[in-house]
Amino acid sequence: MQNLIEIFEKIDFYLWNGFLIYLLLIVGIFLTIRLKGMQVKYLFTSLKFAFFRKDKNAKGDISQFEALMTALAATIGIGSIAGMATAVIAGGFGAIFWMWVVAFIGMVTKYAEALLAVKYRTVDKNNQMAGGPMYYIHKALNLKWLGSMFAVFGMLAAFAGGNLIQSQSISDALFELVKLPHFVSGIIIAISTAIVILGGIKSLGKVNAYLVPIMALIYITGGLAIIVMNYSNILNGLSLIFKSAFSIKAAKGGLIGAGIQAAVQMGIARGISSNEAGLGSAPIAAAAAKTDVPGRQALISMSGVFLSSFIVCTITVLVLAVTNVVGITTHTGDLLNGAPLVMRAFSNVLPFGGYIVAIGLVLFGFSTILGWSYYGEKCFEFLFNEKKIIFFRVAFIFVSFLGAISSLKLVWPLADIMNGLMAFPNLIGLFLLTNVVVAESKGFFDLLKKEKLLKKKQKQKILP
Repeated sequence: MQNLIEIFEKIDFYLWNGFLIYLLLIVGIFLTIRLKGMQVKYLFTSLKFAFFRKDKNAKGDISQFEALMTALAATIGIGSIAGMATAVIAGGFGAIFWMWVVAFIGMVTKYAEALLAVKYRTVDKNNQMAGGPMYYIHKALNLKWLGSMFAVFGMLAAFAGGNLIQSQSISDALFELVKLPHFVSGIIIAISTAIVILGGIKSLGKVNAYLVPIMALIYITGGLAIIVMNYSNILNGLSLIFKSAFSIKAAKGGLIGAGIQAAVQMGIARGISSNEAGLGSAPIAAAAAKTDVPGRQALISMSGVFLSSFIVCTITVLVLAVTNVVGITTHTGDLLNGAPLVMRAFSNVLPFGGYIVAIGLVLFGFSTILGWSYYGEKCFEFLFNEKKIIFFRVAFIFVSFLGAISSLKLVWPLADIMNGLMAFPNLIGLFLLTNVVVAESKGFFDLLKKEKLLKKKQKQKILP
């Protein structure tokens, strides 16, 4: 097992310290320039559309809000809690800085991929929407082999990062809190997953529309309370983040990594794991949304990066920084890491802090499993057909049990590898389709200006 872990860690290291990082940054920066920094100008609009815009009569399977919540279910997950803890342990507190950089660039990347997903979506034999990178790569570029490559790695990523990590972190949290055996946790997770995913995208969308806001509110409120209660450590925490981001030597928290290289690697890898920008997964959910204007859902998808990376991930890291829990060891002498580390930080300050994180982890993790089950299904459907989807669902349910009894050291590098491999064909597709994104966006931004002028005129007519 140790040899396998070392192999995965080496592949993970070389994958995220080479061509892929440059490709992510180049595509993101290129899109930012071509779209004139639209993530700054339209951030407020994206948040307004996310929570208040509804296109009930438009084509699609689920509402725009449900599509966002399904995407957020897969992003504001374990990656935002346990993932950020592992990033701090491996790369220091500076990892969050590089995650912010990637998230800023990633906002426009996610906008572009969601826009293309809606524009090139299709209706399958079950009369449901089907879209995502595999479809726009195939339909717009006529490169089915590249679309199939994305679908293969996307399906594998659904099993790894979207399932194994989530169920493993849930079982860790339950064991830490109530000493529930991992085997029992696995059975509960598998049964719960089966109940929801067998109901399809509409069932999944409705569950996430209720689950995600509740879990986010619980975690954010608890995290902010801890930060406020330790306000005297906030400046030190922020200083630690910025110093660690550019330190040649490993700073406090970088207990495995070696300074800036580890901070950059962990920041980018965990950043993508938490917001999925450039990964190509979230556009699959965007394609199912009820909308007749691709740009609207694209803006809504963009807001997900802001919410997951700049809000939830930042709160996690600040909590770890102000509570000084990084470096604590377990009874076996190992560094406290992942979900248990965040639980310790919460429980050290709040009487029921451990319960807040445990509940958040269970809900975050479970919703992520649900979101990725849909992504994996659509990838499977692209490769095979709708009639064989039951085989994927059965396998996915079994893996949700398997993850509960797996090793944390094994599943994280495996998930990072799968994320990287699915990002590659998607980023190639985005780069080649940049002109389409720019042209579609120009028309959409003009439409927004006209709508704004129309509302202004209507208000002037109402005023005496």
